[in-house]
Amino acid sequence: MAKKSYPLPKRFNAALSESAYDQLRALNASYGYGNNYLLTILLENLEEIAEPEALERVFQRFIDEYGAPGGK
Repeated sequence: MAKKSYPLPKRFNAALSESAYDQLRALNASYGYGNNYLLTILLENLEEIAEPEALERVFQRFIDEYGAPGGK
């Protein structure tokens, strides 16, 4: 059976911190996918890899340090 190609029709530029980019490069080294595929896999499966409470804590910690988007 031939492997399917996963379409990535939307493209955008994303700025990443050095730490986030290092994590992406480590995933690339482990799995061999490019950045677009890695981000797609992570975001489409976020519910499976991150508990809602943990995700909330991470966002709240970021908001506490850098502020909420749009000045909320």
